[in-house]
Amino acid sequence: MHTKRITPALIAAAAFTLAACASEDPTAPAGGSGDARDKTVTIGTANFPESEIIGQIWAQALRDAGYDVDVKSGIGSREVYLSALQDGAIDVVPEYAGNLTQFFGDLEQGADEAKVRDALNDVLPDTLQAGEFSPAESKDAYRVTRETADEYKLSSIADLSKLDSVTIAAPPEFAERPYGPKGLTDVYGIDASTVSVTPISDGGGPLTVAALVQGTANVANIFTTSPALLDNGEEADLVILDDPEHLIPPQNVVPVVRAGELPDGALDVINNIDAKLTTQDLVDMNLRNVGKERAEPKQIAQEWMNTQ
Repeated sequence: MHTKRITPALIAAAAFTLAACASEDPTAPAGGSGDARDKTVTIGTANFPESEIIGQIWAQALRDAGYDVDVKSGIGSREVYLSALQDGAIDVVPEYAGNLTQFFGDLEQGADEAKVRDALNDVLPDTLQAGEFSPAESKDAYRVTRETADEYKLSSIADLSKLDSVTIAAPPEFAERPYGPKGLTDVYGIDASTVSVTPISDGGGPLTVAALVQGTANVANIFTTSPALLDNGEEADLVILDDPEHLIPPQNVVPVVRAGELPDGALDVINNIDAKLTTQDLVDMNLRNVGKERAEPKQIAQEWMNTQ
């Protein structure tokens, strides 16, 4: 297996992006010094609400266990926040097992959760460590409008071959993901010349949904736990296409940490709270955040923690 190397140039780019995201420089070294550092954990989150909610759950669990916690939110895409993790700007970040494995190396087509775990242990750099897989899972998915599904009789990803062109509303990095355009061609035989990506950086949120509903794109990459809401707050009538060839691998929530850098016991706290998290919890919490309630991630996390 080949491991993708994170170059100094990419780390530098990550630092620039992080600095632009917050008035307080999130690339500054995590924590402080001396005894205080022994109880401080710096959590980073990606640039979509679910990651922020999970990060806030971890933060509350760690504070309840007596740790000092700093949360650096909305860092960016996987390329950026993993660079920040390796560079020491953060200590731990919420991740998704299959995508993380494919980022660093190869993953057997159709791999189940156990095979993803084995592969992740093989490809993860020595500087990083994965925690336990949570029962909660948030998978990428291909969605189309009900109208498009009915018109072209689309029920699975393979049926996208019926379209003259496949224009996918998705994050910019989706174009390079194994389950993106390349996967459509390699696994499902979709003509590569018909596939394109319309980049939208809202993690499958309302801008992505609008592009699909308004016809800017005819397919969208939206997580299975993400509510597909219209501007008026109503849910769009979308269809998730089946994935019979398992192009998209298991995506259990998993903490990734800088190896040996967390205070003693901190990863156990995160693993223990993740074990209580379910996929339906993610669906419900995401809806509270992006739906009519517009609850803040910190509030959602605190109220979920109160039920545990």
